[in-house]
Amino acid sequence: MATKRKNIQYINRDFSEIRASLVDFSRTYYPTTYNDFSPTSPGMMFMEMAAYVGDVLSFYLDNQIQETYLQYARQTNNLYELAYMFGYKPNVTQVATTNIDFYQQVPSILSGSSYVPDFTYSLFINQNAQVQSPLNTSTTFLIEDPIDFSVSSSGDPTEISIFSISSGNPIYFLLKKSRKAISAKINTTQFSFGAPIPFSTVEINTSNIVGVLDVIDSETNEQWYEVDYLGQEMVFNSIKNTNINDPNLSQYSGDTPYLLKLDKIQRRFATRFLDSGSLQLQFGAGNVNDNDESIVPNPNNVGIGLPFEKNKLTTAYAPDNFLFTRTYGIAPSNTTLIVRYLTGGGVADNVFANSLTTLTADTKFLNSNLNATTANTIFASLAVTNPLAADGGGDGDSIEEIRQNSSANFASQLRNVTQNDYLVRTLSMPAKYGAVSKAYIEPTKAQSISAGESQSILDLYVLSYDVNNQLSLCSPALKQNITTYLSQYRMVNDSVNIKDAFIINIGVNFDIIVLPNYNSNEVLTKCIIALQDYFTIDKWSINQPIILRDIYVLLDLIDGVQTVKTIDIKNLVGENLGYSKYAYDISAATVSNVIYPSLDPSIFEIKYANTDIQGRIVPL
Repeated sequence: MATKRKNIQYINRDFSEIRASLVDFSRTYYPTTYNDFSPTSPGMMFMEMAAYVGDVLSFYLDNQIQETYLQYARQTNNLYELAYMFGYKPNVTQVATTNIDFYQQVPSILSGSSYVPDFTYSLFINQNAQVQSPLNTSTTFLIEDPIDFSVSSSGDPTEISIFSISSGNPIYFLLKKSRKAISAKINTTQFSFGAPIPFSTVEINTSNIVGVLDVIDSETNEQWYEVDYLGQEMVFNSIKNTNINDPNLSQYSGDTPYLLKLDKIQRRFATRFLDSGSLQLQFGAGNVNDNDESIVPNPNNVGIGLPFEKNKLTTAYAPDNFLFTRTYGIAPSNTTLIVRYLTGGGVADNVFANSLTTLTADTKFLNSNLNATTANTIFASLAVTNPLAADGGGDGDSIEEIRQNSSANFASQLRNVTQNDYLVRTLSMPAKYGAVSKAYIEPTKAQSISAGESQSILDLYVLSYDVNNQLSLCSPALKQNITTYLSQYRMVNDSVNIKDAFIINIGVNFDIIVLPNYNSNEVLTKCIIALQDYFTIDKWSINQPIILRDIYVLLDLIDGVQTVKTIDIKNLVGENLGYSKYAYDISAATVSNVIYPSLDPSIFEIKYANTDIQGRIVPL
């Protein structure tokens, strides 16, 4: 006799639906076996217990499915894991930032017929200096870069002013430098390792972790480098731009104090937050004697070196691990690693202006043959303060912020795909490798492409600032750093030519009519100040035209101006006068009250704002 096929419902998911289905199932298939469905009957007890178990299982099944999707997950640890899958590293705290001004006095010295600062008494403050408020020592601000008062460059200017005078001559000068600072404190911990363990991990458990500052091997004093993932072999590193390191580029150390280079490293680690209070460090799997990272790919060890692949033509090769070797770095063994990490952040770190006045740092004179009394006076003159209040401090990423930031990070990629990718990447290069102040990129013009050259050639035009915040050409050292920096993000078929943009120096002459009962000199001064602000070079970019109508409107809005009669933009040229050597026909470039730059990428600049902007009061 054939068994009757029973109708089972699979769509019921909650307690009441499962309970109702069990009752219907019993009544349909066991009508004579059991028919007491009252709430207190033993049969209903078992059916309700089964419904309870089914409801709980359904809940956890739904919850597990929900937690696998970034847009629906709610558990923090799952969101962290999903964020790392999308290439985003969540923030567990937000640090406050501010500018810190450093001051020191130096004695004057007679040079020729004038007194100048004696830079032999310049102080040097080592990197990772810490500044605190004397009223709140729990908040510490960290300055990453060292401070050398004897060096002044476009990226790190030293402001000089007279501090004290005697008999009409300066006795002491005041030197000032500024640095960006973040609200973070340096903490130190140690981890001991015995026999090498592949992909070993350690954890730092505390609150408000900003990140790892450095990891040093206590046995060999070698540094371990943090990478985004263990398969990453190349890291950016820097060397001081000195004659010993590079005799050809050391002459440009003023605007490029460090040279950027790429290093292939074995000692590396990756970090990830397990939750808001746990940072995990993971190391590699190799042995220090297994140097399989230096194998050079060739047809013998690529096409034939994969015994598990029958068809080598369709193998998916990864550039990070081309040979399928264990290129994940080495595992620490029989040593102790000293880990320095940063903690800080939070709303409480948004301190008031002029509240950070206590400096803790390794400070010294670079010269040893100094007068002891004068040196003590200079050392005691060192002072710090924050002219502006700190801001930006807050909590870490919220659940929704992790979702949104992960999605945005997945859409953006480290590869330079569009022209703007190259532009943004160039401008984001750290200032210690040279400051790129202006950048513009475009495809190489067709007439400039030689026969057989690829059409994917881009021309990157760059300019820098000098110590007076005026435009200048980028040095060869800075261009080399740009080349090195872009090499890790450049598409394989892209070629980037780094060129100098053209600087067109201009002056402005204008005539205005002043309303009655207004002081003409005051109105004229306001107009000149407004134009100086309008032509501030920080507000101008390469290939930006000058719209004369905007200047007319700007001056018309000055209180006391009745009419702007004329505005004349003139070209100022001549290196002997301090201007650019490139002449430009302003009148020929003016169309419908718009002055256009040249076809070759160029930028307009008022170099000497105090003298190159002149105005007159004319009668009606």
